[in-house]
Amino acid sequence: MDLQISNYNNHFQLKGTLNKLNLKTFNSHFSNIFDKLDEILINIESIESIDRAGVMALAKLHNESITKSKRLSIIGLGCKELYDHFKAEEPNTTAA
Repeated sequence: MDLQISNYNNHFQLKGTLNKLNLKTFNSHFSNIFDKLDEILINIESIESIDRAGVMALAKLHNESITKSKRLSIIGLGCKELYDHFKAEEPNTTAA
């Protein structure tokens, strides 16, 4: 299934697959989005699959939000690959 992006206000719904074949659609839709909006919410509940290129596109959008001090929220129980990428492990600290 191709990627479909719908939005209402600052809420975006992704549906289908996010991969290197339809990355152009994703990038054109979210290109310079933080120049127009201060806060966006992306719902990935309807993403059926995502490849490395798709994860990296979302990571790039995340980095842009940090650089421009904007707010990006990604919600939904989407693909495990995306959560694995953003999952942060706390470093182990040992007492001396």
